[in-house]
Amino acid sequence: MRRREFITLVGGAVAWPSAVQAQQPSRVPTVGFLSPNSQAASKAWTAAFVQGLRDLGWIEDRTVIIEYRWEDGQVERTSDLVSELIRLKVAVIVTHGIPNIVAAMKATPTVPVVFPLATDPVGSGLIASLARPGGNVTGLSILSRELAGKRLELLGEMLPALHRLAVMGDPNAFLEMKEVQALAPSAKLDLSMVNVQKAEEIAPAIEKLKGRVDALYVCATPFINTNRFDINSAALAAGLPTMQGFREAVDSGALISYGPNFPDLFRRAANLVDKILRGTKPAEIPVEQPTRFDLVINLRTAKLIGLTLSPMLLARADEVIE
Repeated sequence: MRRREFITLVGGAVAWPSAVQAQQPSRVPTVGFLSPNSQAASKAWTAAFVQGLRDLGWIEDRTVIIEYRWEDGQVERTSDLVSELIRLKVAVIVTHGIPNIVAAMKATPTVPVVFPLATDPVGSGLIASLARPGGNVTGLSILSRELAGKRLELLGEMLPALHRLAVMGDPNAFLEMKEVQALAPSAKLDLSMVNVQKAEEIAPAIEKLKGRVDALYVCATPFINTNRFDINSAALAAGLPTMQGFREAVDSGALISYGPNFPDLFRRAANLVDKILRGTKPAEIPVEQPTRFDLVINLRTAKLIGLTLSPMLLARADEVIE
């Protein structure tokens, strides 16, 4: 073999593995999706998130892997599920509900955490500020405290004789409950605070309200969402009009809801995940606020409890379920 041919052959052999390596596909990133709710309760929100990723070029099981974990309202599972996702070396954790977000932040200072919705993330101590969240977390706020006044206003419009109001929430609703308490005097409302932590506490707590209050204000938390069917069934049995913070509750029998469009927030959370997967640090991604708010009324529920709603209120609704 000639010397020049030998050098060419050896050189090609040395270069060959590098060329092959350069042609290998890069590792497909994994996103951890941890919901405090059940899979069924989160169906619309999860679909919006996946579609948001798809719109940005991240196709599930092709260009991105999504590891789903469902708590089914069992908060005691949170830490174990977060640890499980970290062991899988996920590129980012998507979760919501203050306990979940806090658990993810405590478990890892390096894996980015994106929350599609959080109640007052600054007041809750999750972030330093909306503009510069700092740390490894960013996401979207749902403005629960800020919207409490609007919900009370709508309740008053719906029930002109409203004076006695029950406010239901679990420990994670303390900020919203506190805001309603602060607004009650100016609205001339006599409040009954109802704290629930377990599903089996819901029906008895609502039954006790029958004949004692004019309406039920239900705070928006993962626990409430998971148990929304039980809440609305019990309220309907007690003949109580209910105000809630998200439209899915009205689909489940609540009378009225006013609040951010949650599927839209999950879709927008996909934008934040996209930025992180492309190299932006979460500390540099501002926390966003809702831009779409829905007023949804269940006319079937109104008829079942014998309530007549004003045509003006119905005309202002974004959606009326008949």
